[in-house]
Amino acid sequence: MIRKLDELVERAKSHSKKKIAVGAAGDYEVLDAIKHAMKLGIIEPLLVGHKPKIYTIAEEIHLDLEGIEVIHVPDPIDAAFEATRLVREGYANILMKGLVSSQHLLHAVLNKEHGLRKGDILSHVAIFESPYYHKLLGVTDAAMNVSPTFEDKIALIKNAVELFHKIGFERPKVAVVGSVETINPKMEATMHAATLSMMNKRNQIKGCIVDGPLALDNAVSNKAAEIKHIQSEVAGDVDIVVAPDINGANFLYKSLNFIGGATSAAVIMGARVPIVLTSRADTERSKFLSIALAAAME
Repeated sequence: MIRKLDELVERAKSHSKKKIAVGAAGDYEVLDAIKHAMKLGIIEPLLVGHKPKIYTIAEEIHLDLEGIEVIHVPDPIDAAFEATRLVREGYANILMKGLVSSQHLLHAVLNKEHGLRKGDILSHVAIFESPYYHKLLGVTDAAMNVSPTFEDKIALIKNAVELFHKIGFERPKVAVVGSVETINPKMEATMHAATLSMMNKRNQIKGCIVDGPLALDNAVSNKAAEIKHIQSEVAGDVDIVVAPDINGANFLYKSLNFIGGATSAAVIMGARVPIVLTSRADTERSKFLSIALAAAME
């Protein structure tokens, strides 16, 4: 089982090189992450965007573009659509956002005629390496689904579990979390969690172990679970945390990254290919690790 993000890089290196299409590729941080991934031989880029700008940045960061296809599409929105089209037509295995808004890239991805729609919904799955947790920790959904319905949460679990399967986790442990670990009819999130857990027990949600409601402390800490007399295969050993809404997931995501000392990688799941959709606030290492995560998938 993978326990460190660097092991994802090694896994990606052991696979055949993936082709990554970058929409609006004229971005320093993105091209720096691409450079790092190219040096390790895990990806081959297909860069779509303002060609003179891409070459200028490449020269400044010492990125050798010899033999790399660069397609001149000056408008960022058009570049996002072109990169998406290239992926749809099989020219690339991964889609990555460059210097274009997430909204415009996702508009291209969700286009009914030319997009990459596959399943029920798209969802953001982040994987953290924390100095305070004994293995990698997945979190969903910190970026896409604002207030997921019960049906949405089924899809969130399926997308996150699919990602974990693709990087070698046979039966990931999923905690549907909230502020308490008891079922309260006045708290919809706890009712959702209990039903999702029962669906898993009845094999309606497969390929994982789901438990909930759990509070975050007893999801990640054996001691907290013991103190509260919680007996669960998931408690204290969770692989994937499913938050009740985007606020909870985003607070957790940013707390782990900015004050918790964690390092992260993230992709969008639910499309035909993984989508690397990083934030400008993400570090170059996080962007690189997100590329590696996408490239490490079977």
